[in-house]
Amino acid sequence: MKDLPNPTLPLDAHVFNRGLLHRPDTASQTVATSGITVAWAQHQDEVREAQRLRFEVFATEMGARLSTSLPGHDIDLFDDFCEHLLVRDAASHQVIGTYRVLTPAQAKRIGSTYSDLEFDLTRLRGLRSRMVELGRSCVHPQHRHGGVIMALWGALAEFMVRNQLDTMVGCASIPMLHNGVVSGDVAASIWHQLKDTHLAPFDLHVWPRLPLPVDQLEHHIQVEPPALIKGYLRLGAKVLGAPAWDPDFNTADLPMLMRIQDLPARYRRHFLGA
Repeated sequence: MKDLPNPTLPLDAHVFNRGLLHRPDTASQTVATSGITVAWAQHQDEVREAQRLRFEVFATEMGARLSTSLPGHDIDLFDDFCEHLLVRDAASHQVIGTYRVLTPAQAKRIGSTYSDLEFDLTRLRGLRSRMVELGRSCVHPQHRHGGVIMALWGALAEFMVRNQLDTMVGCASIPMLHNGVVSGDVAASIWHQLKDTHLAPFDLHVWPRLPLPVDQLEHHIQVEPPALIKGYLRLGAKVLGAPAWDPDFNTADLPMLMRIQDLPARYRRHFLGA
């Protein structure tokens, strides 16, 4: 089993009980709660488990065209620079949920974030020193209930506060497949809904490098955003601009930003005990 390089920031396992965080001394320890365990990957083998889940969800389930160096795994150049958060089924030990986190130090090392490839993030330059990028979020299809995603978010919130980071950015995907037809109409409709209710201030706007032509598409469809985007919005997230088209994943990606200071009070209590 190959150890990962020393992480750029401290890592812990996490459990949440009435809003209080337990902080074990050893980063490799995992803690069980409600039938799941939450921990940061410490070995390359554990990252491979996350990459296999990502492949299953993105390629097998969603039809993404992935260029990968290892069959059956979703791997890209950012993975080696990221911290990987894993949720496991406590009984089977199978990885059933994952996020990857690119810290400011590691973003400097690699030269950009993944989001920089899809958007012009010039207006976020003043935030980068305390900004992490979240990416490759996915949950196993048999475990898509609130517990898994809440465990992921709770671990991320604790990580941010403990390391004096305050901003999270990332691309939230909207599938282009709707009622069996590949179309951008759903994404255009969601964008037109959210720009009226959840758009960030102008000085934080970003621009897609490959824009989805939202004004040329049908954008009056009554449709709810994907569950992950709705969850982000409940946490106080803002949309930073119009979606980009990702032809490999066949998704429309919305640029989103969350700040710890904008967490609603009930989520601050739940995640941080504050």
